[in-house]
Amino acid sequence: MLAPLSVAFVTALVGGRLYLRWAPRRVLDVPNARSSHTRPTPRGGGLVIVVGFLAGLAIWLLTGGSLSPRAFGWLIGALLVAAVSFVDDLRTLPPAPRLLTHLVGAALLIVGAAQAGYMLILPLAFVYISLITNVYNFMDGIDGLAALQAIVAGGALAIAGLMLENPLIGAAGGLLAAATAGFLVYNLPPARLFMGDIGSTFLGFSLAGLTLLGGVGVGGGRLPIEFGIVVLAPFLFDSVATLARRLLRGERWYAAHRSHYYQRLVQSGLSHAQVTILYTALAIVAATAALAGLNADTPARATLDLLAYAPMLAVVALVWRLESGAGPKQPNEPSPVVTQGHN
Repeated sequence: MLAPLSVAFVTALVGGRLYLRWAPRRVLDVPNARSSHTRPTPRGGGLVIVVGFLAGLAIWLLTGGSLSPRAFGWLIGALLVAAVSFVDDLRTLPPAPRLLTHLVGAALLIVGAAQAGYMLILPLAFVYISLITNVYNFMDGIDGLAALQAIVAGGALAIAGLMLENPLIGAAGGLLAAATAGFLVYNLPPARLFMGDIGSTFLGFSLAGLTLLGGVGVGGGRLPIEFGIVVLAPFLFDSVATLARRLLRGERWYAAHRSHYYQRLVQSGLSHAQVTILYTALAIVAATAALAGLNADTPARATLDLLAYAPMLAVVALVWRLESGAGPKQPNEPSPVVTQGHN
C-alpha cells in the first residue's frame, strides 16, 4: 500500500506546482470586500487532489487491489461532481446544473446500497450525501481547514479499513488523505492555492460515499452506520448549529452569510492558522471516538459518539467569549470570511 499512497501524494504535490504555473492566468481569485484573503490567489487547486487520488488508485488496482462493482457508482459520481465543480471554478455556473449534478452523483452512488439490499435507506442516503457534500463546501473558507479535515477523516477510514478487513474502504480513505496532503503544502496559511469547489465537493462527496458504502458492507467488514457523522463531527456541528442559530434569529437560511463558527472566530481576531489548528484537534478527537467505537457495544458506541461532539461546545463558548469583548479586539486576518470556493 506504500506505493499507491506515495504516488497519490507525489502526484498531487507535483501537480500543485504545475497548476500554480497555469492557474494565475486563468483561475485567479481576486480579493474583494467579502474575501478572506488580501492577494490574488489561484483557485480550483482541488484538481490535483482528484488527479493524485486517481493515480494512486490506479497503482493500487495494478498491484492487487480490486474495486467492488458496487463502488463504481461512487467513483463515477465523485468524478462527475468534480468535473462540473471545476467548470464552476473556471466560470461561475447557476445553481441548477450544480444541484442536478449532485443528485445524479448521489443516485449513481446509492446504486451500490440498493444492490446490497438496503432499499429502505435510499431516501436517507440522498439526504446524507447532499448534506456532507454541501457542508464540506461551506466549511472550505479558511486556509488549510478543509484539507486537514480530509486528511484526518481519510486517515480514520484507512485505519478502519484495516481493523475491519475492508481493503476498499481502507485504500480509498488512505489515498484521499495522501492526495490531500500533497495539496496541503500549497494551502497552509498563508495559502498559495485554494482547492475551490472541485476540491471541497469531491472530498465531501467521496467521504460521504465511502462511509455509506462501508456502512452497508461494500468491500468487506461493515462500518457502524453513524461512522461518517462521527468522524466529521466538527464540520457537521458547525454547519447545523449555524443553521439553527440563523433560523432562530429569523434570518433567511438560504442566503449567503459569514456566520459559521470558524468564520466568527477569525472575525473575532484569531488567525487562519489558529482556527485551523483548533478544528484539526477537534477532528482528531472525533476520529479517535469513531475508531474506538468500531469494537464497542451499542451503549459504549453511543457514548463515544456524544464525546465526539462534546468538544464543539468549547468552540461555542470561545466564540461567545471573544464576541463579548473578552478576547482579541482586532482580527489578525481580513474579515469578513467567506467560503474560498465562492470568493
